[in-house]
Amino acid sequence: MVREVRPFLLSAFTMSTVSHGNFGMWRHPKDTTAQYTSLNYWVDLARLLDDGGFDLLFIADAVGQLDVFGGSADAALSHAVQTPVTDPLLAVSAMAAATQRLGFGITVSTTYESPYLLARKFSTLDHLTGGRIGWNIVTSLLDSAARNIIGRERQIPHDERYAIAQEFLDVTYKLWEGSWEDGAMVRDSAGGVFTDATKVHPIGHEGQYFSVPGAHLVEPSPQRTPVLFQAGSSTAGREFAARNAEIVFLSDPRPAVVRSRVDDVRRRAVSHGRSPDSVRFLSSVEIVVDSTGRAAQAKADELSRYTDLEGGLVLLSALSGVDWSTYGVDRPIEQFDTDASQSILATVDDSDGRRQRITLRDYVGGLGGFGGPLFVGDASTVADGLADFAAQTGVDGFNIAYHVTPGSFADVAEYLIPELRRRGLASTDRADTLRQRVFPGGSALLPVEHPGAASRKRISAIR
Repeated sequence: MVREVRPFLLSAFTMSTVSHGNFGMWRHPKDTTAQYTSLNYWVDLARLLDDGGFDLLFIADAVGQLDVFGGSADAALSHAVQTPVTDPLLAVSAMAAATQRLGFGITVSTTYESPYLLARKFSTLDHLTGGRIGWNIVTSLLDSAARNIIGRERQIPHDERYAIAQEFLDVTYKLWEGSWEDGAMVRDSAGGVFTDATKVHPIGHEGQYFSVPGAHLVEPSPQRTPVLFQAGSSTAGREFAARNAEIVFLSDPRPAVVRSRVDDVRRRAVSHGRSPDSVRFLSSVEIVVDSTGRAAQAKADELSRYTDLEGGLVLLSALSGVDWSTYGVDRPIEQFDTDASQSILATVDDSDGRRQRITLRDYVGGLGGFGGPLFVGDASTVADGLADFAAQTGVDGFNIAYHVTPGSFADVAEYLIPELRRRGLASTDRADTLRQRVFPGGSALLPVEHPGAASRKRISAIR
């Protein structure tokens, strides 16, 4: 079956830190990420993205130091790899006030939060953004986070983290969808009644991991439930995504691998009673674009001079749970079974016969390292590459990583997005909410087929 051709969903991928996946680029004279603690930095970035035609700003997060490489956080601190890092939630309302259409996808871990309090935070942000907020659901993977937040020497086992996450989501669904009825807000100044108390219900949740008896603290927001993002590619992660996610992030340069994961999650979604089109997929990509192919290649060559191999190894060690400090950067990479990310080394498995030629230097030593593909060229060339990748994989858009900020995003806005719009591959839609931007013509609310919407049926039964 040929799927409907529609504009790409375009996301800018960053983190509230000096260096995310762009190892060493903070040293570039045009990079401003060292200003990440300034509110103006975030407001200016949001305005650039909003004016430039991006649909979404996606902010990754981690709540532990990267201390696997060499057995300490020293290298992460020296190379500014995701360390230091600030809370991404706190700048969202200011960015929303400065923009009109841009959505915000924010990473928060289910392992280290309370569902009752996090539900309030996202309801608050959904109100303050006018329905432009999304939640990237992660289970966390750093042992350093477990030690400092919950007092465990090691992280909770991988699949159990997903079991906790599912119950966490079940609680938040009840709070967002099944606690306050639509007509609860009366605002009757003459009668002196602000809220009809008979239409606010305790959720009475008593589960294996959480006990939440009471009602939600916040009146219904424009979307009620934020748009739900997820990026896990393990079996447990794909099952979790199929049940809950509305946007799934994928990161692999091999189109066949991406296609297999897209198809698998869609099949699993159907098994949960959802439409295969109820999930959108974004592929991580790196883009270097300019007015001509020669100018773009010169820019890529210049950026490559700032790449930091050891910085890349610091992040790879943290994400994989393997200390690569003494492995040898020109030795073919082996796969290891850990309780950290089970997908970060997926691109070096031997399923396509490439294992013997992929080394640590290949993987993290330059532009287009681990993650999605790298596109370099003029606007037409890059647009062709994105369109071909989407056709091969079935993805619905791209999570565009930066090399330098704001330059990488400014180049995409100046050169690439006008070309995509010319081809009908970038949206000019001004939908009211993020969910309506992700699913044009749809509702601001979770669709009735989504498992989270079952809590709405609970309210109907109460009535």
